Amino acid sequence: MKKLITRTRLKKRVKELGLEISKFYKKEEIVVLCILKGGFIFAADLVREIKSSPVIDFLEASSYGDGKESSGAVLIKRDVGLDIKGKNVLIVEDIIDSGFSLNYLIEYLKKRKPLSIEVCSLLVKHKKHKAKKNIRFVGFEIEDEFVVGYGMDYRGNFRNLDYIGIYEDLV
Repeated sequence: MKKLITRTRLKKRVKELGLEISKFYKKEEIVVLCILKGGFIFAADLVREIKSSPVIDFLEASSYGDGKESSGAVLIKRDVGLDIKGKNVLIVEDIIDSGFSLNYLIEYLKKRKPLSIEVCSLLVKHKKHKAKKNIRFVGFEIEDEFVVGYGMDYRGNFRNLDYIGIYEDLV
């Protein structure tokens, strides 16, 4: 497996993102909404770098199943537990590919009338990204590679890697 982003680069960029988010929200209350499963390690590291005390919740959505390409249909597997009406919501994603799932989630969450919705994604595939919504906080822009590690997986494997690697062994 080829290393794309080392643990050192990840730590540095997550710290920077935490500062950017802290400056953006100042002392305002925010709900950090971690998109499971891939975003859990990134979200855990990120909230430790945010200077305010964010409320944290989780939503699990999938459009990949066991494959490496999006199916085109978003399935909500675990819904938000908090009432987000009137709250600032920060969606924390591991990776944004085409942006299809993100657009779906934003529209889904808007129905609950939050005060605001912003997005922080560790990775964005800049050539494939077609989302019309603004992604306010981006860790790294990457090429169209299938990546694993730092929470991201292939068929449940490789989430525990402390770096992001390009998984080249797909058959």
